[in-house]
Amino acid sequence: MRRFAWLSAALMAASLIPTARAGDLHGRLTLRQSLGPDSWAGPYLGGNLGYAWGSIDRNPTKPSGFVGGVQGGFNWHPDHGVFGFPDPGRWVFGVEGDLQVTGAEETFAPWKFSNPWFGTVRGRGGYLVSNVLLYATAGLAFGELRGQTFGLSESHINAGWTAGIGAEVNLASQWSAKIEYLYVDLADSHFVVTGAANGYRFGLVRAGVNYHF
Repeated sequence: MRRFAWLSAALMAASLIPTARAGDLHGRLTLRQSLGPDSWAGPYLGGNLGYAWGSIDRNPTKPSGFVGGVQGGFNWHPDHGVFGFPDPGRWVFGVEGDLQVTGAEETFAPWKFSNPWFGTVRGRGGYLVSNVLLYATAGLAFGELRGQTFGLSESHINAGWTAGIGAEVNLASQWSAKIEYLYVDLADSHFVVTGAANGYRFGLVRAGVNYHF
């Protein structure tokens, strides 16, 4: 009788091992699926290229030119309702920062203004339609504004704000592609070479790609 009991216990333990392994495998597959192409959660890094156009406060110059740079961020993709919003699993929130080099410049009469570089740090929030994220974004902007006249040059790093909208499509193999519009306001600072407070306000359209880790 005792031998029968031990044999029964051994058979039960042996039968549970494949079940546990299957459960573990199912758990791993579920985790991998949740981090796969249907999920936007986690960090990402990418690059972009676009065009900027704008105007200088209290000056007739209107710098414009091509823009290129890198961006990176982190997405939060909850699978349940957020703040009472409908459609659980369709909302994506995150933060993003970027750094751009630009060729935006223009000369008008004796003045020349250019924006050699700028960057932003923004929050993002959007809604998924199939595999496309439609989002709005806003936050801090900063960058260099350079003024020149009669051989004299002066530069200021101005801070301001930015806001915009975009669409990002989730592609295969952890890649996504996006198109985005931003309005950027680099606040005024006093320029000796112009004798006025000058700032740069511009629109930006850019396309980019991201790799999601």
